Amino acid sequence: MTVITVMLGGAIGAALRYGLSQLMNPSVAIGMPWGTLTANVIGCLLIGWLSTSLVGANEAVRVGILVGVLGGFTTFSSFGLETIRLIQAGELFSAISYVLISNCVGLLAVVLGLKIAG
Repeated sequence: MTVITVMLGGAIGAALRYGLSQLMNPSVAIGMPWGTLTANVIGCLLIGWLSTSLVGANEAVRVGILVGVLGGFTTFSSFGLETIRLIQAGELFSAISYVLISNCVGLLAVVLGLKIAG
């Protein structure tokens, strides 16, 4: 059952991330990938909050959300590819900004999520 919830959650998370990227990312490989950045920060906030809030929940549901939905939604593999593409396109400032914002704000969002959970 847990594998099924992870698979379903992953499909949901990936679809949400795809929609956000379609909505917010530039149509070309140059410029800040705002959709991916937004997904990473929201995903970090949610995993910080839910990793505490879901303690004691049904294991299949907890893993389906944390691993499936958030794993499909947060996009650090896309992050790596987009960073390299920015560098290759000569967008060094955007690449550095993207890496710093993703990591620093993402970590702060995890801390905030943990604090929200109590």
